[in-house]
Amino acid sequence: MNSWFIAVFVITLLFWFWESLVDWLDTKRVDSLPSEVADVFDKNEYEKSQEYGRVKNRFGLISSTLQTVLFLIFFTSGGFGWLDSQVREFVAATSFWPEFLLKHEMAQGIVFMGALLGASSLLGLPFQYYNTFVIEEKFGFNNTNLKTFVKDRVLGVVLGLVIGVPLLIAVLWLFGLATKDPLAWLYVWNAVFGFQMIMMYVAPVWIMPLFNKFETLEDGELKSAINDFATKENFELQGVFRMDGSKRSKKANAFFTGFGKNRRIVLFDTLIEKLSTEELVAVLAHEMGHFKKKHIFKQLIIGALSMALTFFIIQILLKNESLFEAFGVKQLSVYASLVFISPILTPLNYVIQIFSSSLSRKHEYEADAYAATSYRKPEKLISALKILSKESLSNLTPHPLKVFSEYSHPPLKDRIKALNKFGGRV
Repeated sequence: MNSWFIAVFVITLLFWFWESLVDWLDTKRVDSLPSEVADVFDKNEYEKSQEYGRVKNRFGLISSTLQTVLFLIFFTSGGFGWLDSQVREFVAATSFWPEFLLKHEMAQGIVFMGALLGASSLLGLPFQYYNTFVIEEKFGFNNTNLKTFVKDRVLGVVLGLVIGVPLLIAVLWLFGLATKDPLAWLYVWNAVFGFQMIMMYVAPVWIMPLFNKFETLEDGELKSAINDFATKENFELQGVFRMDGSKRSKKANAFFTGFGKNRRIVLFDTLIEKLSTEELVAVLAHEMGHFKKKHIFKQLIIGALSMALTFFIIQILLKNESLFEAFGVKQLSVYASLVFISPILTPLNYVIQIFSSSLSRKHEYEADAYAATSYRKPEKLISALKILSKESLSNLTPHPLKVFSEYSHPPLKDRIKALNKFGGRV
């Protein structure tokens, strides 16, 4: 039997089993209410947060199992070979494709990947609907109506076509040089990384406002407190904005977005409603800490290096006849190579994810420490974290394996213990 066929089948099953095991262990974990949050959570609220986590884990298990089963059925039954032949017949029968796209098989690539992404999105749509209108509704988080739900998906498709198709064309063309130029992977990396940097700059101004309303924070106590703290820390702000997060959910958040002239602080309206001015400034001090400690730059470098490694491996495996045989596809192509290599890269991506998550948790501790020492009110950050965890029904006692493999933030009780070293007891 084809070794690539065995590798894809085994990798897919093993990672489904592993992720299911982690979720099952997290679901079955039973622990008492941590003393660090006993002043905010009562027994009923803690049990509700535990139940929310169990429901989300079970739902994720069902979703991932169905996706895995459907992929394996499609893979083992020759579905990819059938799709490729159908795509080639469709492109050959249509006359609106520019010669450049036909010559380099880009037209087939656009339709092939579009069909796979479209099918995946349609299969995922009922799960997204159930998560939003059943699970989130049951636990009191959902504010999304059907109109907003549909609009978000339509906008996502439109943006995918407007932004994603040109990028895909560039990637296919540059990888098409692989047989003649050993540095084709490097050209792809430059194109994709450059695109990401451009998107970081323009997204806050042109894309994010398509989904949410951003209003400059009105003058008052909060804005003055934020500006005063930023001035003290020599942190230049390009704007503080209020976002209508309540349009979709009752959960609260705050974040920095963009860079350069488009760097801005964004506060969910739900966050402003739930926290005091001092608590909000403490949260923003934490976010500033990520900039001051160059965490965003470090994560960007790690992402760029891992992307370069991925593209390098892709070029090595590009148009591998044995791999195409495993997927039941007769004609070699760049676009199909990108799809077929993806499951092979799962172990590498998982290792990168674990490393990146571990580093992210370290960065969260460092940002907390920055907020505690710069704003000098660690107790305000602690109280803010407690309130946000309570309002979002965060898992206060996750399984260590779940934290190790997936969490980008440390569990709340661990963050509180670290902040207490700065005199943050409340």
